[in-house]
Amino acid sequence: MPTEILMPALSPTMEEGTLAKWLVKEGDEVASGDILAEIETDKATMEFEAVDEGTIGKILIEEGSEGVKVNTPIAVLLEDGESADDIAASSAPAKEEKPQAEEAPKAAEAETPEAGYGRGATEANDRPTKSDAKAPAAPKDDKGGRIFASPLARRIAADRGLDLAQIEGSGPRGRIVKADVESAQPTAAKADSPAATKDAAPVTQPAPAGPSSDAVRKMYEDREVEEVKLDGMRKTIAARLTEAKQTVPHFYLRRDIQIDALLSFRSDLNKQLEARGVKLSVNDFIIKACALALQSVPDANAVWAGDRILKLKPSDVAVAVAIEGGLFTPVLQDADTKSLSTLSAQMKDLATRARDRKLAPHEYQGGSFAISNLGMFGIDNFDAVINPPHGAILAVGAGVKKPIIGKDGEITAATVMSVTLSVDHRVIDGALGAQLLNAIVENLENPMIMLA
Repeated sequence: MPTEILMPALSPTMEEGTLAKWLVKEGDEVASGDILAEIETDKATMEFEAVDEGTIGKILIEEGSEGVKVNTPIAVLLEDGESADDIAASSAPAKEEKPQAEEAPKAAEAETPEAGYGRGATEANDRPTKSDAKAPAAPKDDKGGRIFASPLARRIAADRGLDLAQIEGSGPRGRIVKADVESAQPTAAKADSPAATKDAAPVTQPAPAGPSSDAVRKMYEDREVEEVKLDGMRKTIAARLTEAKQTVPHFYLRRDIQIDALLSFRSDLNKQLEARGVKLSVNDFIIKACALALQSVPDANAVWAGDRILKLKPSDVAVAVAIEGGLFTPVLQDADTKSLSTLSAQMKDLATRARDRKLAPHEYQGGSFAISNLGMFGIDNFDAVINPPHGAILAVGAGVKKPIIGKDGEITAATVMSVTLSVDHRVIDGALGAQLLNAIVENLENPMIMLA
């Protein structure tokens, strides 16, 4: 029977996307691995590959369509011997009586690039069997039956102490998805439960989320304004940073770093590397210093995983890159083992492709630590917001000439760079954070040791 090609989840945060361009047309034969379309996610424009072979029988979503929800059918694939008549037959009302409570949500909520076909994306998504047809159609059963929710939604609900039975699902066939859990508020225990009967404590009402968009707009109805539509990236940044400040217990450690030795060492290296076309930046040294510090203080090379802490062996360092309308944090994997020139070349490549929104998800996901450098914009110091699940982020200010008291007691001038380490207290305690920052400072004030 004809196979529906579904809007894929091309990144963990993707809930909808823009079908930017079709690279096939109706009647084209495709094989597994062929590029079908270009899809804009909240982070990048990515190519969508065919999983099955067949003929494009019908295109359901026109190119340029925005806000296409994940798991929405975008085209129909015909097998050998099938025709457009088979599409009409499979779309008959009788089809609606076949429950797909398990099949479709798996593609919608797996939140991996494998989602995208009504069947065939993985072996688990094959043609529905008789047992599939008997799957419950309702998202949840008030009489004690199964509650249909994605694994991610279940984990978030468990972390926040939410009762899935009290949450209305908005996914396919009422399945509870990530957005439903994130927008839900903790509820009181059921009135007929033993816990509620024993201790009916009053429920604290959540603080107001702020005035509505209409209320804010009304405040400025007599002023000239320009409304800017939020794209996918801006929505994601707003949601993730709001979540970070609400759920991550930040604390901050600050240090001033004297970088005159670093600047002199960098100048000497760049002269020697000029013939190779290599020019190292201060940021390259900062990346290397942080990567080596994570190896020196391995307990700080960790991320928060809901009900546990994951300690990483390699130093995978993310670096914030400003682009038009937002930012990316591409990850330099195994940064502790790479030379400064390799880190410099890789960072330039990632930054260029980030600005063109051409990064693949694996290039901006992961890592345990991040760097945000606003020194190039003249900012002396600032506090950065942790990007979950990272354990920490280093905010880097500009190097500024300042008077200092030298070791001999004389007042002299030095180039001082102010840094602030924002730390997730669930992952890293104060003393451990101080050890990590001290290791970073030592590497930057003594740059030669980074080559040892």
